[in-house]
Amino acid sequence: MKQKMAKLLLVVCFGAFLISGCSCLKEDVKVEEPIAPPVKVVEAPPAPAPAPPPAPVVVAPVKEVPVVVPVVAPVVVLQSVYFGFDKYVLTADASDVLKKNADAIKKITSKVQIQGNCDERGSAEYNLALGENRAKTAQKYLITLGVPADRLSVISFGKEKPLDTGHNEAAWAKNRRDDLVILK
Repeated sequence: MKQKMAKLLLVVCFGAFLISGCSCLKEDVKVEEPIAPPVKVVEAPPAPAPAPPPAPVVVAPVKEVPVVVPVVAPVVVLQSVYFGFDKYVLTADASDVLKKNADAIKKITSKVQIQGNCDERGSAEYNLALGENRAKTAQKYLITLGVPADRLSVISFGKEKPLDTGHNEAAWAKNRRDDLVILK
């Protein structure tokens, strides 16, 4: 065992000698750095001569032109009037709506068509007559509110133009109405 230890010690010492001995054998290698080529100085070209001042501008007097602003007609939206089942008498709500419509109609020059409509119940002939009575009732009330009669016309569509195609009371209530349409 001593022999193995001695061999190991010998190998370690020899390795240490090689490592330390090799560093002293190295020569310092001098590396020459490249020398930059000389920089050639180039003179800037002479600055261009300043531009001559612009010629004076002669402004001719401006002729005033009147501006014409087109008059735009006010946008008017007329509300529909609703009736009870098999009725053509105006309710309080319908009267209030027609008062607002009358104020709007007076502000425009167009004619207005009052279109009477009914729900689907009843015959076509009956509903045409009922729709006409509803339209005429609204027309008479608008005239009493100061709308000129020659600007109002009536037509009945009966049950031919339903607003809601349902088959229940809610749909029928929407269809029992007068639509007020502004004619061009």
